[in-house]
Amino acid sequence: MAKVIEVTDTNFSEEVLQSDKPVLVDFWAAWCGPCRMMAPIIEEIAQENDDFKVAKLNVDENPLIASTYRIMSIPTLGIFKGGRMVDQIVGVTPKQTVVNAVKAAV
Repeated sequence: MAKVIEVTDTNFSEEVLQSDKPVLVDFWAAWCGPCRMMAPIIEEIAQENDDFKVAKLNVDENPLIASTYRIMSIPTLGIFKGGRMVDQIVGVTPKQTVVNAVKAAV
């Protein structure tokens, strides 16, 4: 079973951009209520899907990546494939909507 990977400014390129699988990245912060609402959904998605990776990036601790991808609102879910962001979802979103968006990018 898959698990959520913690990514940082340091390992983002290796874990996300160079991944051979699509990657769902949850851009979040500890103080963000909606981010906390999305956390169990992100965990479920990671446990239930092996055809893509799931990662979390704390925007407060990793401002370089957050600014590179112009993350203005959180939670933002970025869908990465082939080294670039191909889609993004902003705000609290139902699990199936997120899964469908990632699978559409696969």
